[in-house]
Amino acid sequence: MPVPGVAADLSAETFDLFRQRAAKSGRVDEQVLHDSNEALLDNLNLVEGDYLKQAAVLLFHPTPEKFITGAYVKIGFFATDDDLRYQDEVHGPLLLQVERTLDLLQTKYTKAQVRYEGANRLEEPPFPVAALREALLNALAHKDYSGGTPIQISVYEHHLQFWNEGHLPDTWTVENLLCKHPSKPFNPDVANTLLRAGYIESWGRGTLKILNECRAIHLPAPRFYFEASGFVVAFAEYSPVYWRQQGVRADLVPVLLYTRQHGSITNTVVQQQLGVSKPTATRYLGELEKGGYLQKTGTRGAGTEYRLIGS
Repeated sequence: MPVPGVAADLSAETFDLFRQRAAKSGRVDEQVLHDSNEALLDNLNLVEGDYLKQAAVLLFHPTPEKFITGAYVKIGFFATDDDLRYQDEVHGPLLLQVERTLDLLQTKYTKAQVRYEGANRLEEPPFPVAALREALLNALAHKDYSGGTPIQISVYEHHLQFWNEGHLPDTWTVENLLCKHPSKPFNPDVANTLLRAGYIESWGRGTLKILNECRAIHLPAPRFYFEASGFVVAFAEYSPVYWRQQGVRADLVPVLLYTRQHGSITNTVVQQQLGVSKPTATRYLGELEKGGYLQKTGTRGAGTEYRLIGS
């Protein structure tokens, strides 16, 4: 949709970022990247006659909210659902919102877990950065910008969720997102520019990438669902609080935490880590297997390994 009355004072910083990322992705002809900003916008199909399209304003204007209400991201940290501790708003072109939002999530809103391998200190984020990036990009590309409500990211001690106003294509259900599906963006021009800049793929693999990234570090699969006229992607971290919320007894939680950190666990390790007898370790593992938390893999007998379901 064209937007009359928009001055051509677009963000030079955003054009520089796009050119850098597009050159790296190889999805835009090199000659086009050396053209003027006006020619680049035309090549990206972001111009309609003498006017910029709404997508051009969203992607490259320094203050898109002057023309499109709610075109920003709101982040809040909550102790409980009704106890907001602090918050931030990320404004500006969508291309810069991606970078700034991810930076805030990593540096201010989530805490990396520290572990050691010999003398090396390693920091592991509680949620895979690639998965958070995909969730944010999906929210930006699929948001219904006519609604006037910003994208909202609610962060808690052990979980976080993305919410954006919008809906799935007609006849689609959430189950479509859990397997290979066509790419059908709600905002094609926005999605095309994000694609050319190397942010997203064109094959509808974003949700599968989110699932795979979480599975790779043994996190529970995020939930996709609708709430309050919008779409939600909810991530949960394996933690003592998380497991207790799932109804796991306190004395079984250490078994799951060890398995999450190391990828697998055996009866012998349970005995060593918890200081319990072999029969008790067998009972713990049996309860967790019956409860749908662990599954047997590998050899049988004393060396039988157990892994988290879905890992």
